[in-house]
Amino acid sequence: MKKILMFLLLLSLTVPAFADQQKPGKGVKVKPARATWNTGFFQEAIVRAGLKELGYNVKKPTELKNPIFYQGLVLGDLDYWVNGWFPMHDGQVPKGFYDKAAKVGYVVKAGGLQGYMVSKAEVDKFGIKSLADFKRPEVKKAFDANGDGKADLTACPAGWQCEKIIDHHLKSYGLEDDINPVKVDYSAGMADALARYNAGEPAFFYTWAPNWTIFKLKPGKDVNWINVPEIKPFTSQETAVERMTVDDVAGAVSNPVKLGFVVADIRIVANKKFLADNPAAEKFFEVFALPLSDINEQNTKMQDGEKSQKNIERHAKEWIEKNQKLWNSWLDAARKAAK
Repeated sequence: MKKILMFLLLLSLTVPAFADQQKPGKGVKVKPARATWNTGFFQEAIVRAGLKELGYNVKKPTELKNPIFYQGLVLGDLDYWVNGWFPMHDGQVPKGFYDKAAKVGYVVKAGGLQGYMVSKAEVDKFGIKSLADFKRPEVKKAFDANGDGKADLTACPAGWQCEKIIDHHLKSYGLEDDINPVKVDYSAGMADALARYNAGEPAFFYTWAPNWTIFKLKPGKDVNWINVPEIKPFTSQETAVERMTVDDVAGAVSNPVKLGFVVADIRIVANKKFLADNPAAEKFFEVFALPLSDINEQNTKMQDGEKSQKNIERHAKEWIEKNQKLWNSWLDAARKAAK
């Protein structure tokens, strides 16, 4: 009888200890943020689910523009986000940023492809190779949807870093009188571009990967990546000029192709104090990574109507269930780091 009582006593002591090991973040409140572009919502939802599985009390993410997030991270008002694009965002961080914050892991390494795309039918018809071809009257006319004498480009909304780079391109290449950058909500602008394409009309737009656009409009089949006339880096691109010309891009009009945008690493960015206090979270950030194809597929579901937060949470849950072995390995690594 005494042996049974001793066994039960030991069991009662070990169960809470095991539970604590499984939930190293228990009792810790976490303040995440997410970007304003919805193509990054899926990644955020998966990471948040992982932290919750580790016991963290993760708040609803605050949706912020890049510079505001980076400032909030430095001030300690926020703990992390999953939507860092580097070196593209380097020009948006405040002075002394890396004294307080750090990039952790790679959501997608060298996966943030950006550039200009044109409907393949018009590429073939007009021999379009670069933005410079939009100086030609017949090309401008084909892409002029509003009759102002300029080719209409579905561009970036005001406040996005890519808006500044597109404006830089038009000025640098002398295209301000030839191309009209349409700066409406990106999803709405691209939905309009897709509708025009499906109606047999020309399409000309800026895009990036991961994004639903290159799931709906297949590079090489429906559209082509085109060149910029020459590489003229924007201020934030000067440290990575070599990553603005890329080899073996599917659907490009040339190989290599001068995209005019840096191929970015998509990374988690977190407050250093938060990382130091939470080794389990830091390790989870380090090992977390997603295939571009999975992100593109989910982004397409959102564009097709499954865009509510409830839908996004479901997409994240389905991805986890489909990749359970990998998911468990991430959680195991995070728990070991906390010991």
